[in-house]
Amino acid sequence: MDKILITRAGFTALEAELKQLKSVERPAIIQAIAEARELGDLKENAEYHSAREKQGFIEGRIKELEGVIGLAEVIDPASLSGPIKFGATVTVVDEDTDEEKTWQIVGEHEASIEKGLLNVKSPIARAMIGKEEGDSVEVNTPGGQKAYEILSISYK
Repeated sequence: MDKILITRAGFTALEAELKQLKSVERPAIIQAIAEARELGDLKENAEYHSAREKQGFIEGRIKELEGVIGLAEVIDPASLSGPIKFGATVTVVDEDTDEEKTWQIVGEHEASIEKGLLNVKSPIARAMIGKEEGDSVEVNTPGGQKAYEILSISYK
């Protein structure tokens, strides 16, 4: 299978989530199921069915995280330089609104636009890969055509 690119910070966050699920969430839901069973008839026991549903979600997430961690290829952005590539922190200015934005290009499992972490597979990131400071980038977004000028590139 293909390796999954991820930054050191993203890998650490996934490991922490996995540890939390295995050491806290899983035992808590097992306890909740046991307590719900003690209440009697399981057919009409909403607490039991809710706990079983949550258990299914937790177990699914654990399997997903174990799969991602097993295929992860950790990239240290601090060891990189040059044109924009995975791990770069890029500051751009919207050429229409003069609004500045800063994003770090990361793997899909750690992406969060609210935190400024841009999925490497997103249209904006794909358009920026290989570009340098001062270059203009045009991107087709769901909101229409956008043009950005790259102000700075750093690797940290």
